[in-house]
Amino acid sequence: MSVELTRDELDDVREVFDLFDFWDGRDGLIDAVKVGDLLRCVELNPTLANAKTWGATDKPGQKQYSYEEFLAIYKQTKAVKEWGTFRDFEEAFKSFDREGQGFISAAEMRHLLTAMGERLEDSEVDEIIRLTDINIDLDGNLKYDDFINKVMMGPRDK
Repeated sequence: MSVELTRDELDDVREVFDLFDFWDGRDGLIDAVKVGDLLRCVELNPTLANAKTWGATDKPGQKQYSYEEFLAIYKQTKAVKEWGTFRDFEEAFKSFDREGQGFISAAEMRHLLTAMGERLEDSEVDEIIRLTDINIDLDGNLKYDDFINKVMMGPRDK
């Protein structure tokens, strides 16, 4: 499946690639261990497993990619239509909603995000909460459908 990219997308990919290349010594190559990070910088959201499937490595120095090679990885990643739906995420949170009222404790949400699946660091969860401006009530609970919607929309404009 071929994905047509806009000039803006190509410019964004080039800019991110060049920035990572700059940090790596300006040799026109990026280390394969950074593939997932590069993809996330151009607004894609591959899992660690996806990134590895498309050429990421676990350790630095195992492989390097030129811009053209990374562009092919970007196109392949861009072709993925669905990274997870609202309903998928809602089902995960529902299993922790004891009363079926659409709320989960902030502590349980933090546990879900730091201990299950692709684990986040506590600082990353703090950043998500800050960027989504999620409302935690006086009982320490949050409405998880609001949280899911805000995360799926991405950070609000500053």
